[in-house]
Amino acid sequence: MKASTKQSYATDIALLLTFLWGRGKAWTDATSRDLEDYEHWRRFADGNPSRVGGDKWDRELTAFAHLYRWAVKEENRYVARNPVAMKQFRGRDGGMATVPAARAKDARRSNVHWLTPRTWRLWTDVGLRGHGRDGVPVAGWAGRLEDRNVAFVRLLVSSGLRRSEGGSLLTFEVPEVRLGAGRYYRGKVMAGPTRSKKNRVFYAAADAIGDIAAYVESSRAWAVREAQRKGRYEMMPGAQVVTGITRGADPVVNWRRLDGTSGKTRLREMTVEERSVLLTEGTHGLEPLWLWLNERGLPFAVHSWENVFREASNRCERVLTPPRRAGLDPHQVYAPKATIHSARHSYALYMLVVLNVLMDQRYGLTEEERREYRMLYGDPWFMVQQLLGHASRETTVSRYLAPVADLSLRSMLAGEKEPIAAPMPELDDVFARVARESEGIQDVGLNVADIGQSVAGVAW
Repeated sequence: MKASTKQSYATDIALLLTFLWGRGKAWTDATSRDLEDYEHWRRFADGNPSRVGGDKWDRELTAFAHLYRWAVKEENRYVARNPVAMKQFRGRDGGMATVPAARAKDARRSNVHWLTPRTWRLWTDVGLRGHGRDGVPVAGWAGRLEDRNVAFVRLLVSSGLRRSEGGSLLTFEVPEVRLGAGRYYRGKVMAGPTRSKKNRVFYAAADAIGDIAAYVESSRAWAVREAQRKGRYEMMPGAQVVTGITRGADPVVNWRRLDGTSGKTRLREMTVEERSVLLTEGTHGLEPLWLWLNERGLPFAVHSWENVFREASNRCERVLTPPRRAGLDPHQVYAPKATIHSARHSYALYMLVVLNVLMDQRYGLTEEERREYRMLYGDPWFMVQQLLGHASRETTVSRYLAPVADLSLRSMLAGEKEPIAAPMPELDDVFARVARESEGIQDVGLNVADIGQSVAGVAW
């Protein structure tokens, strides 16, 4: 269990203990009725100014279930009976699972968030490139490491990499193998930064790789030279200078510390933290192997990308939302809002649509041929599962792609005459239709200049 999850559970349990204490009860004396009353207070009571929704209540209920499941065990016996009522159900894999019976009916079973490709382009232009309503950068715009931020976002949107996976790439891990004359490059993400702790292949769009190359040659190179000039790399805590990497299926990194000690670590076993202290001997001295750097030329922490996304979304809101709708645009009609998770979820949506289109149109399969194709190679859901690195197909279907699971893509896309190769501008009309027929997909259909024209009669 993650440390953050443990801390959250401790906070939730502390609130329950406070409620029970107010009733003159110890936690070992709690009954099912006490928990029912506590749920009413937390979720529905008029006298509670901080009521919680179904998602938060389910997380709290899970914490209580863990506590009392432990307390009722034979070796502990703090309580004779678990006050958290439980129920069993049969999962999609046929196995039985046990969950709290009082789970909220209004909770969202997946926290997903999509943007269509043209909405990502708008968010990137306004939020990261400083464009105004006229579609060009505003006077005096000085974006901090704009090229770095754009390259990172385009990498995630086109590859589906998680924050820790894309954020901890080393310079020699940037894909260089192009798939024929296509739009994608093939790369490999090592096990250490992944959730599954398994190596896997990923594919990134050619223009995203081009953005990374431009960043490496411009602002990153400048930041490295400045850091070298000021001797920052010689002062990096725990720095390890890579002296060589073996070739083969399981590469080993040979390194030496600045104090002269040396060692070796399998590349697939390196954690995010271990990767962040790797250096190499460059033309002008030591330089980081960590791809993404801050303005001081030091590794940009993985968690710091959250702030980049937040600031970009806030700028979109300031620039694109009419004053009369300020603070009154919950569905992002005027201004898109994006998170790191949005990039991964959007990628999954793009690939589902693209793979269905390719299967239907490029290969010209009949229904019978398509069934045979699926038996041999797997359907698009299975393919997206592999691209995302999910342990099961059901995770992909139920958690990430639920809003489009019931779409009839064949009939919806029947009017598309040309085969579609990748989620690029030619897909805008397709995704606009997906967004109209689905829940939770942002599609800000006007470009910045159009927005300015369409609200010409509105006071900004």
